[in-house]
Amino acid sequence: MKKSAWLPAVIAPVVVAGAVAAPMIANAASTPIAGSDPSAADVIASVAQSSDAQYSGKVEQTSDLGLPELPSGSGGSSLQGDASDALSMLTTSHTARLYVDGADKQRVQVTTQLAEQDLVRNGSDVWTWDSKQREATHVTLPAKASTQQDGTATPADLARRAIDAITPSTTVSKPTSTSVAGHDAWSVTLSPKSSDTLVGSVQLAVDQQTGLPLRVTVAAKGQSTPAFQVGFTSLDYGAPAARLFDFTPPSGADVHTKDLSGTARGDGDHRGHDGAGAGVVTTGSGWDTVAELPAGTADTSSLGADADGLLDQLTRPVDGGRAVQTSLVSVYLTADGRVLAGAVPVSALVAAAK
Repeated sequence: MKKSAWLPAVIAPVVVAGAVAAPMIANAASTPIAGSDPSAADVIASVAQSSDAQYSGKVEQTSDLGLPELPSGSGGSSLQGDASDALSMLTTSHTARLYVDGADKQRVQVTTQLAEQDLVRNGSDVWTWDSKQREATHVTLPAKASTQQDGTATPADLARRAIDAITPSTTVSKPTSTSVAGHDAWSVTLSPKSSDTLVGSVQLAVDQQTGLPLRVTVAAKGQSTPAFQVGFTSLDYGAPAARLFDFTPPSGADVHTKDLSGTARGDGDHRGHDGAGAGVVTTGSGWDTVAELPAGTADTSSLGADADGLLDQLTRPVDGGRAVQTSLVSVYLTADGRVLAGAVPVSALVAAAK
């Protein structure tokens, strides 16, 4: 089994938590809101107008998901070291530099003590760089590629996922005034009406002048401190230097390439009945949605002793497989290799798997 086959299912609760809902508001404002008494719909609709914004800033992410803290990079195998490093992204605080010049030029730099990871998009070219592994990946996007990059947890990304959750299943608060990174913002809180979800609320702070999401805070049900938060600690508007969006792999780097330029949007994309990605089937709705990946996704039968021990440390045995439940999301690995995940208790995943 490829060493990363099951790991993302265990460490991806934040991504799943942000994607558990349906269409957004229909008749809302079309310009950013700076009035004295906007509606929640006005504030939320203003986010869509920020896609062409130009800015640079520093973003801080904090997590308190109840995941075990493993020593970063430790362990008796490369798998355990990789897992420790990945888990540290969800159990410790991190900062990143963010540079954005409209919808098709972005750069995210995450710097740790001894390494740097970059994601750079310049039009149809996307580069990722891991200095620790000295590994670069170059992806050529289709002409009409989405501007949303999977795995890039910026405030705008998380806010838009939360906005997609505005349905009759969600209570939306009246906006209140706040300040983030020295910028006046409107704060709107989305609270699930469901009693079954693990999510207590999602709070969005949106710039009053530009509509740019400045901070996203996700609270787990029954907890007083945020389970996950990402937001700007500094922010300056204006076009970043053009050189920031040019990337050349260092000499000796291991470079991988993937050309998607000839792929039309939707080609070869076999979706689940609720519009999920290829091979994904969803059940439930709104905040209670459960996503299921097919058999064989998490085949753990060939794991070595170190990897098997790590899996045991991260998960617990349940009926028909193993599972992990964080404060926001649960992941269930079935005996036949299926993976189920959702912002619901493990018991809901086990029931959905039957």
